[in-house]
Amino acid sequence: MNYQNSLNFAQEKDKEDSLRSYREQFLFPTFTKKPVVYFTGNSLGLQPKSTREYINQELDDWAKWGVEGHFYAKNPWMPYHEILTKQTAEIVGAKPEEVVVTHSLTTNLHLLMVSFYRPHGKRYKILCEAKAFPSDQYALQSQVKFHGYEPNDALIQIALREGEHTVRMEDVKSLIDKHSEEIAMIMIGGVNYYTGQLWDMEAITQWGHSAGAIVGFDLAHAAGNIHLKLNEWGVDFAAWCGYKYLNSSPGGVSGLYVNERHLTNKDLPRFAGWWGQNKDTRFLMEEEFSPIPTAEAWQLSNAPVLGMAAHKASLDIFTSVGMEKLCEKRDALTGYLEFVIDDISDRYDNVDFEIITPRDKTQRGAQLSILAHGQGKELFDFISEEGVVADWREPNVIRIAPAPLYNNFEDVYRFGQILESYLKQ
Repeated sequence: MNYQNSLNFAQEKDKEDSLRSYREQFLFPTFTKKPVVYFTGNSLGLQPKSTREYINQELDDWAKWGVEGHFYAKNPWMPYHEILTKQTAEIVGAKPEEVVVTHSLTTNLHLLMVSFYRPHGKRYKILCEAKAFPSDQYALQSQVKFHGYEPNDALIQIALREGEHTVRMEDVKSLIDKHSEEIAMIMIGGVNYYTGQLWDMEAITQWGHSAGAIVGFDLAHAAGNIHLKLNEWGVDFAAWCGYKYLNSSPGGVSGLYVNERHLTNKDLPRFAGWWGQNKDTRFLMEEEFSPIPTAEAWQLSNAPVLGMAAHKASLDIFTSVGMEKLCEKRDALTGYLEFVIDDISDRYDNVDFEIITPRDKTQRGAQLSILAHGQGKELFDFISEEGVVADWREPNVIRIAPAPLYNNFEDVYRFGQILESYLKQ
């Protein structure tokens, strides 16, 4: 695509956008003094206008039915999570029996690692990314400590080469080969939260399995952003939050995936709860746990219906759009953002905006991380005052995420104009 850094070009591209009407299905923040440019869908997605209706339906049914709403609500609460399953499976490239929406992200990761981190003998180490999102780091550290190991020994961290911002896949392969007899599990973020780098999950899964390791991913920044194919890739397990690209409300419900080959293994260790119990015998209150032969077996408690209602409102939009069209617009928008940043950086001598996210669109999603050389937080404070809602990471990185469901080309152009207005000062 031949981009132009002009308002006319941006507006023409928006007119051609087959997904442009979906922008009208979301509520944009009103707290900014200037018109908002919302670029933090990688942190918290916008609220669909339909969310209030979906939640109110459950509130009305609660008022009408009380406890009987579990059976007689418009969307009965007892099996409520089941109405999310097919749509979730389509988003992450899984079979319906391989996914369930439940709990929160780190809770799900812990529950999955109870089952899939099974250290024994000299095979006790976990391969993970260095400087992962802190929650993942804490989870991994606590898991190895729980099994009696020291994190400094049990965690093999994939580090960056000096002077580089993204991980080379050949370095991942080299570490797997080097420690092939020691690695019990590989657990990596599918998209790095800081740089926006998309890891080659298919290759990592193949390499890990060849080494005899279990392979799982934290897909917090990938679900709803990347065209995932978890079943096809053979990934063992994964979890993701629903509140970023999936717009499911602050702290909204999480999803988890377990590959079909593990689902009928009743001997697989797990922390159990009654909502993972065989549905035919759940209310017989039997003492022995008999897991559902699907990913539902990793549920603990009954569905948080209000949170799931908010999630359903967004999933219905995703189903209407489809991941293929969404990713096509994502690449066009992110490509335009890349062009605008480069254009500004080339024309101004007083700044160097280095994009540390991979330039190859197959190695990124809807995020560009900008290393603003020679600039401090005053640049970020300025664009915030001008209405840009973005994300600052020390020491001088600005994360920009144009979400294709509700962002458009004019948003990107306006962002560029705001950057230029700062530089002109």
